[in-house]
Amino acid sequence: MSVVIETAGLDLTFQTNDGPVHALKDINLQIERGEFVSFIGPSGCGKTTLLRVIADLEQPTGGTISVNGVSPSQARLARAYGYVFQAAALYPWRTIGGNISLPLEVMGISKEERTERIAKNLDLVNLTGFDKKFPWQLSGGMQQRASIARALCFDPDMLLMDEPFGALDEIVRDHLNEQLLKLWAKTKKTVVFVTHSIPEAVFLSTRIVVMSPRPGRIHEIIDCDLGDDRPLDIRETPKFLEIAHQVREGLRLGHSYED
Repeated sequence: MSVVIETAGLDLTFQTNDGPVHALKDINLQIERGEFVSFIGPSGCGKTTLLRVIADLEQPTGGTISVNGVSPSQARLARAYGYVFQAAALYPWRTIGGNISLPLEVMGISKEERTERIAKNLDLVNLTGFDKKFPWQLSGGMQQRASIARALCFDPDMLLMDEPFGALDEIVRDHLNEQLLKLWAKTKKTVVFVTHSIPEAVFLSTRIVVMSPRPGRIHEIIDCDLGDDRPLDIRETPKFLEIAHQVREGLRLGHSYED
């Protein structure tokens, strides 16, 4: 495997009207191609900030970071990643197909190829036949699947996901977790995933990055060696419960507000 994301001594301090806010401190991390890595930690610990640094949406104030061997800015310009936000962020006046098509239109892709890619990626997220529907005609879970299709439509190397299922009910969330694992197995993309949910992190990930409260630091990195075949009932197995307990303990031990 090759390293696709690497940080060394990464720091980020925001300057605000109330003074500086130290969001990330001494982040040292390597993510290899094809991994599914989740960031988990308490609210305000910098999980999303770290994801946004990878995506070139925030600029670090110290340390180094490379994405696909180049700077985050160069990786963004090379369209190395697709980004899935907490909300689906679909334009209500565009059909589902039109929303998925938007990045392709910006890239100057021909109409014929856009049509092919829309169909291919709708199939990937089990939304075939919904291209003419509008977002308001779909459930929240279906909208998020459409946003994943949009993020994949230009075939990026990586998928960056910021709590994409956090607002959904547990039944829908379980279903989408299963679908995301199948999608990951099909596409072999590198996935970096932010979540608050311990079961979700353990179910989906090859590794879990446990973060401590602000300034966000990596408290522990935990391997999830559960294999590729992960039905929902794997969550009742001793191995799953053991990893979940390790994550919970890591969160507890790293949960100090002394700084």
